[in-house]
Amino acid sequence: MLMALCWMGLIASLLVVANVWPRAMLLICFLCFLSFVSAASDFSGYQSDGMLLEAGFISLFLAPPGLRPGLGREHPPIRFAMFLLLWEWFRIYFESGVVKLASGDPEWRNFTAMDEYYQNGPLPTWIGWYVQHLPHWFHGATAFGTLVLELGLAWMGFLPRRWRIICFFIVTPWQIGIILTANYTFLNYLVLLLGIFLLDDRFLVQFVRRRRRERVLSRTGAAVAGERWNAFEAPSLLEGDAVRERAEEPGSAKQRVLPFIARQLGFVRLALTAVMLSWLFYASTALLILMLWREAPLPMSPVVALEPLRIADRYGLFAVMTRGRYEIEFQGSNDGQDWLTYPFRFKPQDPHKAPGIYAPYQPRFEWNLWFASLGVWRSNVFVPRTEERLLAGSADVLALFAANPFGQGPPRKVRAVLWQYWFSTPEEGRTQGIWWTRKWLGLYAPTLEREGDGRIVAVEWPSEAEPRE
Repeated sequence: MLMALCWMGLIASLLVVANVWPRAMLLICFLCFLSFVSAASDFSGYQSDGMLLEAGFISLFLAPPGLRPGLGREHPPIRFAMFLLLWEWFRIYFESGVVKLASGDPEWRNFTAMDEYYQNGPLPTWIGWYVQHLPHWFHGATAFGTLVLELGLAWMGFLPRRWRIICFFIVTPWQIGIILTANYTFLNYLVLLLGIFLLDDRFLVQFVRRRRRERVLSRTGAAVAGERWNAFEAPSLLEGDAVRERAEEPGSAKQRVLPFIARQLGFVRLALTAVMLSWLFYASTALLILMLWREAPLPMSPVVALEPLRIADRYGLFAVMTRGRYEIEFQGSNDGQDWLTYPFRFKPQDPHKAPGIYAPYQPRFEWNLWFASLGVWRSNVFVPRTEERLLAGSADVLALFAANPFGQGPPRKVRAVLWQYWFSTPEEGRTQGIWWTRKWLGLYAPTLEREGDGRIVAVEWPSEAEPRE
């Protein structure tokens, strides 16, 4: 059922790209992803999931109606919806800056937060290996720049258009740099794309072919070519002559037949749209205010009512930096002496294998293992459950790994062990051809054994350890 849901969402997303009934397809995408996030439980619920759900829901009010609407000239986007997407972009930045200060993490205060950032994230990249070895002044500057961008430059999104355009050309290379040096799934791609709302049609029309540009400008009049319009006040260049002609006509065919009903339906649709978008704006604004003023006397029932949909959330990335890289590894054995490793597809494991670039794809199983490595197995029960499935030879679980070292049948014992990893030094990379160095820390979860009668028992227990940071 879950796979059918994923395929349905994938097909709908392709139809959105093909501009086939975009509003209906976006609704299907939203419902499928919301269902997936709800059903995936331990493997979902990340901030990036909420960001995508919020952006997807608002996009329902941005997309034109109809089966093949073209560029939507007759139905220009709702400007409040455009603002709410920019508002989400701003909150992702600003709220991330707020939580960094509120956490009291000394690494942000001392500008050392980026010193080991590139190796300690969930899925590093080979480019991050090189950046990690740059001088400390570079890492200090990027830590300072992160705070300046999130707490200061993000406000440029609400300034006049020239400042917004400058902001776009600051944050865009910044996001591209993050994408190249770390695999944060679709998060940075989403933030990158939301940044397009810093621009306006007057700026983007410069990149349209000259012949097409002259035709578009002739439709919008001299006011668009002027310099006095703000981004959300300027007439959309997607508005064609049909929109203006329709506004000047006494009424369309439908309105001439049933003018009263048509008007009333239009008023109802407008009212529902205004209520929904205003509700969304209030909920997200209330959450932002509560981050700054916890005792603010704000009604919370509108916020709570939207929680099941996850379309108004509080964001805050990297409040506290991870101070070490730990990796969980699954191993199997038939005699308890010789242990074979289950190789991962994406996670660091083989010191000689270069880390790759996988985003926007998110390998949620391996992503979760990174978070689990920072805690204890009792709080991450999917780890011993994975051991159980490996003992049973579950095809679905084995498909999560790059290969099955026990092709003749499942092993008698499976264990989850813990390593600490570091990027290799440039000297180690040149002489040994390795990207990582690692140190054995011991068992992470109980070692499980499958007995002759099929029962699974724990034969060795890990020592109690404090959660890692």
